[in-house]
Formats: sequence, C-alpha cells, structure tokens
Amino acid sequence: DVQLQASGGGLVQAGESLTLSCAASGFTFDDYAIGWFRQAPGKEREGVACLSVSDNNSYYTRSMKARFTISTDNAKDTVSLRMHSLRPEDTAVYYCAAPDSRSCSGASADQYAYWGQGTLVTVSS
Repeated sequence: DVQLQASGGGLVQAGESLTLSCAASGFTFDDYAIGWFRQAPGKEREGVACLSVSDNNSYYTRSMKARFTISTDNAKDTVSLRMHSLRPEDTAVYYCAAPDSRSCSGASADQYAYWGQGTLVTVSS
C-alpha cells in the first residue's frame, strides 16, 4: 500500500521560512503526483500545491503561489514544500497526499486517495 509521511513542521516566527517534506513509499514515485493540503483549526482542509513528479509540472492555489514552492528533493523519493514569508494565518496541519489518478487534478481533497498523517506548522506573531 502507498505510505506517505509529512515532516518538517514546527514553531516559527512570522516572516521566516520553513520547508516541509513528504516521504513516499509503496509505489513508483516518478509516476505519481504529490499534493500538499493544510487544515487550520476550525477551518476546512484546503489545497496548497501539487506536483506531477513524472513531468515536473507544478500547480498552486492562487493565494499561495507567491510564497510557496513545491519541488522534488535531491533523493527524488520525496516532495518538498518550501514556505516563505510565513504569516500567522499559515498556521495549520499540513498534509501530503497522492491522487489515485497519479496526476494533479485540482485542489479538491476528494481527488486524493492516499494521505499522510500531517505535520503541524505554527507561526507566531
């Protein structure tokens, strides 16, 4: 079965940067897409970005494109989310996920069949 593990969260101050990583196993990584979602306290889960690993095409939620960057790590078996100029409203549990279609197909969580546990990012003022 597909296994996803998000890591790299923590407590940071506003304006700082943080990089999250998603380690994947149980499938051919290069043939898949990996998406990042986040869920703030009391809020619904929202899409952040998605990367089609096979062709290196990336997609972003419009409000996050300027500050967030999704990419593959050097090992090529992980996907990173680089977050810049963090704001308190970025505080959320961040999840990585993989769609069963193996391609990025929008920001709807319903399109992603496999999910990691999530990692908490807290941004202080």
